[in-house]
Amino acid sequence: MSSSSLPKTYKHAVFKTQGQPLTIEEVELKLPGPGEVLVKVEACGVCYSDMYAQHNGMGGGFPMVPGHEIIGKVAAAGDGVTWKAGERIGAGWHGGHDGELHTPTRTNYQTVLILIPPPPHSGTCNACKKGWLQMCESPVINGENKQGGYSEYVLIRAEAAVRVPAHVDAAKYAPIMCAGMTAFNALRNMGIAAGETVAIQGLGGLGHMAIQYANRFGYRVVAISRDGSKEAFARKLGAHEYVDASKGDVGAQLQKLGGARLVVATAPTADGMGSLMAGLGLLGKLLVLSVPGDITINTGAMLGKGLSVQSWPGGHCRDSEETIAFTELHGVECIVDTYPLDKAQEAYDAMLAGKIRGRAVITP
Repeated sequence: MSSSSLPKTYKHAVFKTQGQPLTIEEVELKLPGPGEVLVKVEACGVCYSDMYAQHNGMGGGFPMVPGHEIIGKVAAAGDGVTWKAGERIGAGWHGGHDGELHTPTRTNYQTVLILIPPPPHSGTCNACKKGWLQMCESPVINGENKQGGYSEYVLIRAEAAVRVPAHVDAAKYAPIMCAGMTAFNALRNMGIAAGETVAIQGLGGLGHMAIQYANRFGYRVVAISRDGSKEAFARKLGAHEYVDASKGDVGAQLQKLGGARLVVATAPTADGMGSLMAGLGLLGKLLVLSVPGDITINTGAMLGKGLSVQSWPGGHCRDSEETIAFTELHGVECIVDTYPLDKAQEAYDAMLAGKIRGRAVITP
């Protein structure tokens, strides 16, 4: 697509000031600079972390367009970019880094990254030198300190763009850029053997995908939620057992099932973390993938059973591409509710209220 065929203006949903709702406005279209790609957005997932944009949690300031689960087509490319107009690409939380990524080699579902020296002007931090591009010390975060995907068009840093197959459903695969990749990448890096018991707390955007990935990895999957009416849904996703948190202590219920080798916390609340820890078996791990705030843990129990608490730092563009490939190969499905751009606030409110089964997705 040539610049002459691009529109002069486009619409986006933006937080104009801190704590205020989204505003739909029309703005002038900017062409991509060196190292940038202009993307015509097909779909953008609505993530709980988008609330940081509303409250300046990442220091990006205002105005700020949220959204970091983006899929669209290249509309134009800046200097030094190899992406071509019309190609399908995506973007996630990781919006850029100061290192460069080579083709990885694979060992037991793990990615080994080889870095080539970047141009002298860009520099490399310690994280990028070690291949942890998503933990770059000068992070670029789509929708947080860089304008995001609640928009008809968005500028993406080329080094963080994700190749997306042309035939997949953009709305169903947009959440793979964050929710899906976070669950997949964390699970595959926990060192849990097939056949072990893995419990997933929460059935939201992250949890409903974690259940499916855990099932495909060959784990005995236990779903945990507060509502007994969700059991059928959890089992349809691939859970072998169901724990209703409203019917008593979660830890005790997990112990009746033999204890979990891994419990994955996906719900953004600190309540009940101690009970989740109590449900772990010997050498069990509590994997925290949500943002619950301060949590209280019985360290005596940790010492007695060799328990640990761990998180996982999401991933980068290569992790997202591998997640997409696994998702398609194994029939993992993200359940979505779609909203037009002018209903972005409605989608955002529904997400915060926990009214979405799966993921809300904006389709401009």
